[in-house]
Amino acid sequence: MPAHYFRSLTGKNRSTGADRQLGFSLAFVAGGTNAGGFLAVKQYTSHMSGVVSAIADQTALGDLSLVLAGAGSLISFLLGAACSAVLVNWGRRRRLNSQYASPLLIEAGLLLCFGLIGSHLALWEALFVP
Repeated sequence: MPAHYFRSLTGKNRSTGADRQLGFSLAFVAGGTNAGGFLAVKQYTSHMSGVVSAIADQTALGDLSLVLAGAGSLISFLLGAACSAVLVNWGRRRRLNSQYASPLLIEAGLLLCFGLIGSHLALWEALFVP
């Protein structure tokens, strides 16, 4: 039964109700990810315009470590968007009914890993704010 429900959310042909449920779910996950990113690195990680502005500010101030951190965030965002586009197009070419399932599954796995290492951020002080 859960497989049918998830297929109704990630499939190519969705109802208005399924679109609404998917939107609410993804907004909830995005908010949680943004909050977790803020707790980890003291920066909202979902606002790329803010990240680019921070890179410009830190470049003007000469703080190379923060410029590199911002550049890493921007590159990660671009690679994630490219990976998602490739996976969706791969699903479209193969005419899968759930062409959006692959990027969502990978995102879920990465978020699970992020959540699991969240309690060990103090061990990685060079990368994350403990």
